[in-house]
Amino acid sequence: MFEKSPKSYTDLLGKTNRIVEGTSIHGDIISPADFRLDGHLIGNFQSKGKIVIGPAGSVKGDIICKNADIEGKFEGKIQVQEILNIKSKASIHGEVVCGKLSVEPGAEFSASCIMRPHVKNMITDGKSTEEQTAS
Repeated sequence: MFEKSPKSYTDLLGKTNRIVEGTSIHGDIISPADFRLDGHLIGNFQSKGKIVIGPAGSVKGDIICKNADIEGKFEGKIQVQEILNIKSKASIHGEVVCGKLSVEPGAEFSASCIMRPHVKNMITDGKSTEEQTAS
């Protein structure tokens, strides 16, 4: 009578999780929906959607996602299936794997970068596998 079935990803479209400025998280985050981080994360992040790291936000760890906009600080390895946008105030240190890359003038980008437009990141049960498609 009161049982609710879990919402599918299509029901989550347009909904964004948010960690506000001043909040600090130590641990891993796994989310099927989009995510905005204005606080600090020390740990790994995984999403089938988009992550936005705001100007006051920072991540120290690994990120696997579909799209990303970074305006704050990131240190670690980031794997973006589609587009990684790095804003002018951003600071990136580590390793980047993405389909497409956009870096605004003024951004601090000190990372190794591999662009793989034909790679699909498939996130299943908290594990990521990479599959190269035929060209």
